[in-house]
Amino acid sequence: MSPLRKLLWHADKVTPTVSQEKLVARSDALLRAVDAGEAHLPAEDAAAARALRAKVQERTAVRGTRTVAALAGATGSGKSSIFNFLVGEPASRIGARRPTTAQSTAAVWGDEPSAPVLDWLQVERRHQVAGGQADSDALDGLILLDLPDFDSRVSAHRAEADRVLERADVFVWVTDPQKYADAVLHDEYVRRLATYDTVTLVVLNQVDRLTPSQVQECVADLERLMRRDGLGEVTVIPTSAVTGVGLWELARELARVVQTKNAAEQRLAADVRSRAEELRAYVGDAEPEVSAKASPELVDALGRAAGVPLVEKAVERDYRMRAVQATGWPFTRWTTRLRAAPLRRLGLDRPGSDGRPALTGEDVRVLTGRSSLPPATPAARAAVEVATRRLGESAAAGLPPSWGEAVQDAATPPDRSMTDALDQAVLSTPLPTGRPWWWVLFSVLQWLLAAVAVAGLAWLLVLIVLGWVQIDVGVPRWGWLPVPLVLLVGGVVLGLLLAAIARWIARRAARHRAAATRRQLTKAITAVADEKIVAPVRHVLQTHRTTREELAEAAR
Repeated sequence: MSPLRKLLWHADKVTPTVSQEKLVARSDALLRAVDAGEAHLPAEDAAAARALRAKVQERTAVRGTRTVAALAGATGSGKSSIFNFLVGEPASRIGARRPTTAQSTAAVWGDEPSAPVLDWLQVERRHQVAGGQADSDALDGLILLDLPDFDSRVSAHRAEADRVLERADVFVWVTDPQKYADAVLHDEYVRRLATYDTVTLVVLNQVDRLTPSQVQECVADLERLMRRDGLGEVTVIPTSAVTGVGLWELARELARVVQTKNAAEQRLAADVRSRAEELRAYVGDAEPEVSAKASPELVDALGRAAGVPLVEKAVERDYRMRAVQATGWPFTRWTTRLRAAPLRRLGLDRPGSDGRPALTGEDVRVLTGRSSLPPATPAARAAVEVATRRLGESAAAGLPPSWGEAVQDAATPPDRSMTDALDQAVLSTPLPTGRPWWWVLFSVLQWLLAAVAVAGLAWLLVLIVLGWVQIDVGVPRWGWLPVPLVLLVGGVVLGLLLAAIARWIARRAARHRAAATRRQLTKAITAVADEKIVAPVRHVLQTHRTTREELAEAAR
């Protein structure tokens, strides 16, 4: 058994795995979160999340079983020496002048085609490893990259290192006793990529320059710095490209990662998780509960703004007026027609084909203008503002500012829009305008009594004329009263009494009809409130919920 295989046999570190299906599902969840809440997320972060989704698609499309590990470090850390040791030959140039590495160099272990991955990585310098110091079988599937120095004085070198690190599956941070605490390494790289601890190796090279106690001291200090950066219980591998110390252990760790054949998924899953956790800062922990129905306070305020009390009173007055026209004393009821009908004065009533007031479905369809209801009073507008503000504040509780503003905007639609919607709700509500049966009965009785009174009057006039011409005609009597007089007085008195009774009944019925009108209009106003205010607020909250849940799924 080879030395590397012996090391692998005794390795006790277990690398977690992430299936490609879970990776794709979580990246899809991240995309859905961005699609839902993009208006409330920073544009740069949303664009980065979309780019990450594309990166997942690209990497999984060329995955195969290849694992891409990148040797990254500062100038003079010995990356190329380690690279050449593992390859078994000088595949990467080493020189005294710095920087020496200008382009990334790839070493490939195994026969599986690597061109698709390297093309995606845009690495042109490629070396197929035939044997190498390390066991080729154990490293089969590895693509090892020697990157330019990330602290190079040449900006193109730094850009190349950053570009490849963005696409690598495994990070191997190579440092030395002089630069292991360098701020560039920790602040710009390790700390930023700390969430990738499962695919991160740390190498302290050039330990041949230190005494054993100094090596222990430097390793402990570097582990402390790495834990501070967020890498957790990271293990630092002390190595020397001169003596070969630690390089077999490094090869073992690389082989362990390669043999899981899952580093790409782990890296991308960490990408998705990191991006999702960054976006979680822009959503709340939960959404306030908002009823699907508008509150009575809001409906009442909107009803007053829409003129519902005015319409209710108009319906009551209109009913009483029409009751008088139908059941009043026939000789005086015509006077009520001199006054405009209350509903017609508000633009809520139109005459039907029979001349009676009616508001049919066809009438509603042909109505193109607004009603004649007066505009809302300042007090009514203030009540609406208070009710909508309370709804917005309760629905925005605990949400980040951007979401809270969206909820407030949804709870306070433009005045013109609400005014038109409320007016059309009043217009489209079919008001009760039918003729009750008792109107017909009382009208018939009134005309009968009127006919009796007219007959009695006519009879008396005939008797007066006959008496004037001295023609004596017998007059029937009812008791001591002449029948013609009984008919005249009785018809008038009973007609007036019947009219008074009709007015009393009409007042009670008018109140019932007004109450029914209020219920119908309240129902219509509630529908407007639900559609124009509550539904938009709930839509914002549902969008927030979708964004939050999808981010939680992506970060899981």
